[in-house]
Amino acid sequence: MRPLRWTSHSLAALVDREIDQAEVEQTIAASELSVIGPPLRLALMRRYFDVRLGREMLLRVAVEETPDERVVITGYKTSQIAKYLKRTVS
Repeated sequence: MRPLRWTSHSLAALVDREIDQAEVEQTIAASELSVIGPPLRLALMRRYFDVRLGREMLLRVAVEETPDERVVITGYKTSQIAKYLKRTVS
């Protein structure tokens, strides 16, 4: 696996959105679904239990891949799991 590089925006977004960096790393390593979107960014998604909110959430992470690294652009969590994982939500 290529090394991760965190943009300053991505790190600030995690703090603002109260998302643990380890959750983002786990989403990148073991995503449930990935979608390619413009501009050539990969959106990686994974369900997880958010202890702060006390409920299951979906974590979406935008990544740009280069031959040498994966650049984390941003991450956010949403409760709209079915909207994004239509085929994988039972």
